[in-house]
Amino acid sequence: MAETFEGHYPIESRIGEIERLLDQGTAMAPDTETMLDLMGLAEGWHCLDIGCGPRGITDILSRGVGPTGRVVGLDMNKGFIDYARKSAALNTEFIQSDAYGSGLSADSFDFVHMRFLASTAGDAEALLKEAIRLARPGGFIALQEPDATSLNCYPPHESWETLKAALLGAFKGVGADLELARRLYFMVKQSPVRDVQFRPFIVGVTSSDAMVDYLPSTVESLRGTILNQKLLGEEELDRALRECRAHLALPDTSFTMYTVAQVWGRK
Repeated sequence: MAETFEGHYPIESRIGEIERLLDQGTAMAPDTETMLDLMGLAEGWHCLDIGCGPRGITDILSRGVGPTGRVVGLDMNKGFIDYARKSAALNTEFIQSDAYGSGLSADSFDFVHMRFLASTAGDAEALLKEAIRLARPGGFIALQEPDATSLNCYPPHESWETLKAALLGAFKGVGADLELARRLYFMVKQSPVRDVQFRPFIVGVTSSDAMVDYLPSTVESLRGTILNQKLLGEEELDRALRECRAHLALPDTSFTMYTVAQVWGRK
């Protein structure tokens, strides 16, 4: 689901994982751009995308801050960082570091962002504290986190429900909170962040969309965790993946993604 960090993150590096994350980022780009427009992203800003994976929102930030601005993408996964560096814009750099203790200087960024990090890596409050430390006084901190209960398919299908239960169980089993969106505004309001804003959105997907394989491909990246936790047996998992992909390929099938809460404010 999310990009990779320290903690108990259960997503595995595998062939296809980078593509899954890039498709996810593309689908959510319009709503990210809306959030940044509301925030007033401007040329010359210094921005940090924590847990950026192979791209995150660094491409959107790069265009927004222009040649006089600076964008830093941070992730613990070396493979993601190496991939991102291959196409990095001149105003963008990528570093391999720990989201909980980045080692970057305090008060350094006009904007610090995290997406699908606090929900999946654990200890959301500690991650928020680090983001606040890195933002300059008056700078912005923004989080985008999910409520997975809206991950629903129509027409309903048993294989979809099987994979959804396995996905939710895998994350729950490592202490992740895929319903963090529900309390995200409250959590940020209790912090030193001020002028806190709240904007939820949801993405719909049909068989012709690049995101159509989202649930099966995410479960593929959780295979080891699902099998180790005995949420499904290997044959049952493979059968559900085949049947779900066949159902999603039907032209009349659609699904909704996680409800994503965007919460941002000023240090």
